[in-house]
Amino acid sequence: MAAARTTRPTRAELAAAADRTIPDVLAPGLAVLFVGINPGLWSAATGWHFARPGNRFWPALHRGGFTPRLLHPSEQDELPALGLGITNMAARASARADELSSEELLDGAAILTVKVGRYQPRWVAVVGVTAYRIGFQRPKATFGPQPESLAGARLWVLPNPSGLNAHFTPVTLGVAFAELRVATGLPERR
Repeated sequence: MAAARTTRPTRAELAAAADRTIPDVLAPGLAVLFVGINPGLWSAATGWHFARPGNRFWPALHRGGFTPRLLHPSEQDELPALGLGITNMAARASARADELSSEELLDGAAILTVKVGRYQPRWVAVVGVTAYRIGFQRPKATFGPQPESLAGARLWVLPNPSGLNAHFTPVTLGVAFAELRVATGLPERR
């Protein structure tokens, strides 16, 4: 288990993290590849996906039964052993997802398609319906399973776990993640 960072990034570290990229957490043949919108500054400063305190991805992953305990973002490299991975629609870090252009999301969807073809996860779960709608040109897409596939993988859209998304509580996010887990056939791990 990786040691959790005990200090917060400074304002200077966060400012310096703008436009950085962070490595994917990937392996061939994963059960589910989670796709964030793009790294936030906190994630870019630490190198960990969904790292900002208040982001509810890790609690939703656990509540949904994907992980046996609540993982810290610094433990992201434990995910492939559970059949899980993380990447992003757009690679560059920004303070807010709405700073991304439509072109970046369209380009990101094309890059994601190639990545999925290469790594062949069984499921791709995009975490954010607006990014999915723009990137894949599906303006009426809703949460849940999608009718199309992506390079042979089944597609699912989950709510954005950002603390800014007040439409979903930690409990309802956990339920949405659990619906995906059940659909994938993965056992409950909590």
